[in-house]
Amino acid sequence: MKWSFKIAKIAGIDVKVHSTFFLLIIWIGVSYWITQRNIQAALSGILFIVLLFLFVVLHEFGHALTARKYGIPTKDITLLPIGGVARLERMPEKPKEELIVAIAGPLVNLFFAVVLFTVIFLTTGFSQIPQLNITSGTLIERLAIVNLSLFLFNLIPAFPMDGGRIVRALLAMRLEYTRATQTAAALGQGIALIFGLIGLLFNPFLLFIAFFVWIGASQESSMVQVRSAMSGIPIQRAMLTRFQTLNTNQRLSDAAEAIIAGYQQDFPVVDMNGQMVGILTRKNLMHALATEGQTANISSFMDRNFITAESGEMLETVSARLQTCGCNTVPILENNNLIGLVTMENIGEFLMIQSALKSQ
Repeated sequence: MKWSFKIAKIAGIDVKVHSTFFLLIIWIGVSYWITQRNIQAALSGILFIVLLFLFVVLHEFGHALTARKYGIPTKDITLLPIGGVARLERMPEKPKEELIVAIAGPLVNLFFAVVLFTVIFLTTGFSQIPQLNITSGTLIERLAIVNLSLFLFNLIPAFPMDGGRIVRALLAMRLEYTRATQTAAALGQGIALIFGLIGLLFNPFLLFIAFFVWIGASQESSMVQVRSAMSGIPIQRAMLTRFQTLNTNQRLSDAAEAIIAGYQQDFPVVDMNGQMVGILTRKNLMHALATEGQTANISSFMDRNFITAESGEMLETVSARLQTCGCNTVPILENNNLIGLVTMENIGEFLMIQSALKSQ
């Protein structure tokens, strides 16, 4: 995710913070200072937000470490002002596994809520607990309410909350996965409409939640439909077979002419034996032209570490690899020989053609 930087690596998973997160910290500190004119109050407010997001990170680790048990790695966990995002390599394929992974996050918050409420009960008694709220009380009391709120909020049965994935997993135990997703998404959008109506009448903040839920449900439904459309299709049916390569002896001027004359953005680079040894991306080419001129050799600016796919792989697998590799092009190899290229653009065109053929 752009504008994010790594702050830690825990259990082999990078923890990142988005730059906008610090705007939230500054806003909280300034708000406390304006209302109370006290540096201690400002620092207390900042500490509360930092601890709140610590529990958000632990929530995401609940998902990530549970997914790891099913052989699903997590790329990273990123903190945003609106919460945390754990980027799993893929979603669990079995409904039972998705159910367990989805519920693991909220259960982490439930665990800490129980622990903190127990501490409060042992120190102040039960009579204090019903009076607790998130804006007043001791730090422990507020954090107890925070964890209970995170638990309940994430159980709302709507995407992109965990509750939507839990509903989808339960439905998928009896329905086909795409149908289960569409049903869960429709339920989520219905909840979004209810939130929107309540927000118009009583609390404008619910309008933001309604918009968030509506968009999340639409995106999840669309993503699963695309994945279903790609299922079972060999990559050879969708790859580009008419493409241009460059060789290691050519200059940057040759690559520039190739971009102007054709449609490619990235060019496979082959050696004298015709074996692929790198990729010259448009970004690297433009940087090289600006710094070195047209006469430099392209081999000095090509990427030697590149992602490839085998000709026998499925379109769905290669598409997922393309979306996560941070690259624009995946070369397709057969017996170590380059036979095609795959980009998100040509995958999109292939799916549009398939959709048009199915509508006949």
